[in-house]
Amino acid sequence: MSEQEKLYVSPDVCMWPNDEHDTYHIEITLPGVEKDTLKLKMHEDSFFIKGETDDTVYIGSYAVCCEIDPEKAKAFYKNGLLKIDVPFKEPEFHSIDVAID
Repeated sequence: MSEQEKLYVSPDVCMWPNDEHDTYHIEITLPGVEKDTLKLKMHEDSFFIKGETDDTVYIGSYAVCCEIDPEKAKAFYKNGLLKIDVPFKEPEFHSIDVAID
């Protein structure tokens, strides 16, 4: 199947800071994608992901909430789930808990 005949879709992405708010955790669902087709590029304010199956290209660029340190990122891939942990550049950013009525 040629690249033009493949279906291009955005993968499911879920991102959140850990409890200490010093690391950003990213999980990306890429069903059926083989590890050797994955491409992950990280920047201080965003990341790019691409992975392919025989008929689908999962692709997307995503912004992150705060600056991260891409050189310290760690990524693990197993059974269609890519997990990335990357520290915030400035882990001591100010946040306030807001009461919800």
